[in-house]
Amino acid sequence: MKNPIIERELIGTLRTRKALALQVTVAMAFALLVVVSWPTDALVDLSGSQSRQVFHLFGYGLLAAMILLVPVFPATSIVRERIGGTLELLLNSPMNPVSIYFGKLAGVLGFILLLLIMSFPGAAACYAMGGVEAYHIVELYGLLALVALQYAVLGLLVSSYAQSTDSSLRTTYALVLLMAVVTLGPHLVMQGKESLTATAAFWLRSLSPIPAVMEVLGHSDVGAAGQVSESGAPLRYVVLAIVTTAAFIVRTITRMNYSMLDYSRSQGIITDERGAAGQWARRLIFLVDPQRRKGSIGPLTNPVMVKEFRCRRFGRSHWILRLVAGCALLSMVLTYAATVFTESWGVNDIGGILVVLQVALIVMLTPSLAAGLISGERESGGWTLLQMTPLSTGAILRGKLMSVVWTLLLILCATLPGYLVMIVIKPDMTQQVIQVLICLVWTAVFAVLLSAAVSSLYPRTAPATTTTYLLLVGMCVGTMLVWFGRDSRFGRGTVERILTVNPMAAALNVIEARGFQDYNLVPANWYFVGCASALALAVLIVQTWRLARPQ
Repeated sequence: MKNPIIERELIGTLRTRKALALQVTVAMAFALLVVVSWPTDALVDLSGSQSRQVFHLFGYGLLAAMILLVPVFPATSIVRERIGGTLELLLNSPMNPVSIYFGKLAGVLGFILLLLIMSFPGAAACYAMGGVEAYHIVELYGLLALVALQYAVLGLLVSSYAQSTDSSLRTTYALVLLMAVVTLGPHLVMQGKESLTATAAFWLRSLSPIPAVMEVLGHSDVGAAGQVSESGAPLRYVVLAIVTTAAFIVRTITRMNYSMLDYSRSQGIITDERGAAGQWARRLIFLVDPQRRKGSIGPLTNPVMVKEFRCRRFGRSHWILRLVAGCALLSMVLTYAATVFTESWGVNDIGGILVVLQVALIVMLTPSLAAGLISGERESGGWTLLQMTPLSTGAILRGKLMSVVWTLLLILCATLPGYLVMIVIKPDMTQQVIQVLICLVWTAVFAVLLSAAVSSLYPRTAPATTTTYLLLVGMCVGTMLVWFGRDSRFGRGTVERILTVNPMAAALNVIEARGFQDYNLVPANWYFVGCASALALAVLIVQTWRLARPQ
């Protein structure tokens, strides 16, 4: 029986200009990736090493594209129906929840698989160069299709819980990062040990598709550090991906009923009704009670900044305390690793992990905080109310930016103990740590200004958040694909020029992490990020001034 939701989701998406632009961009990007690495001389590479290097770069590019692009479509699918009021119509239609769910899933996967198909010419070119077997390409695309399915059903599950499109996007991207990258951390620390915890960490890292794709492409396991890693990562990932995908599907289908339309909330338990331990724990957690009556705003305090802190979810005091406490705890864990594993890893390796952690925090948190500064007000109608206040446009803009800057500053400061321990262990690294902190400050400034500039260009928060995530992740992660292909046709000069735009690569270069010692990225990266930040600030000021003009 024909499912009308498939046609509605898929055909509706394909008719948009954004979908056409995305398909053309993906096809041109992967075709160009192969063209720039195609042999230009008359010599034939009989060993096939060059074609394998191109295929490695091609495979990592496809994996990055799946991680970046897949969450965008399913994360907004169900929540848009709820906001638009059409979810009630779907639940009251003759279609059962299973048909509704699989119609949406098929529509989302249809477009994602179409993007994969657009990369077929690039894969065929890799095969034509020789050195790459057909079954390697089939294995790669099979894994990528499973990655697309797993993250698509995850996005639909999050979308069924979310109340807004931007919160659904933030949560989905955070969970994708958790499953793809963070799950690699415990095994990185405990590899080589024999214990139940080490075994659990070994299987936990199998949730990530990165080790599976690396094994298919013929590379050693991520973070192997010279140790022999066990084979079979693709099979383990396939098993865990099928299990988690089935669990996500079942949970989402069970939620596809009228209870999704209910917004009942628990009345909770007052503190005096809790036990002694619960009362003490609550006093420690809520040192600043977020429910108390707020004092008046001081005459020298920007009221827009106060408004952002009081109204934004992650601006409230208890959420800031939780974020800071979590970052401090994670920094202490890495500090412990710096003292225990210094002999086997080295201080530079620990510093590289700290750099990746802090850049990941900036990239994941900044769009969620700043991408809705202007677009959120325009979408809700609050921008008109702000224009009616005695505040100038500059005061409004400063208040909104400072609300993000203070939050990021607290979170980044909570991750500094690891660097202090590094200086204690190796005092001659003081200058390197200072330069790393300069790189991180520039990264935070650029992320805030870019997010705010993108926010001023969009009338809705969801596309602004998506665009900001794509730009930041593409800048910090996408350019690393060229670094992966540094041994192929990309020479040292080409890799160095492309990595100059990547602030994370600059910080890793300063800390002398493995694979980045041979490049000179500082201070060229500081100049580039500074100019890019100035350009984003100019766009933000001009666009905000245009929006503040009388309509």
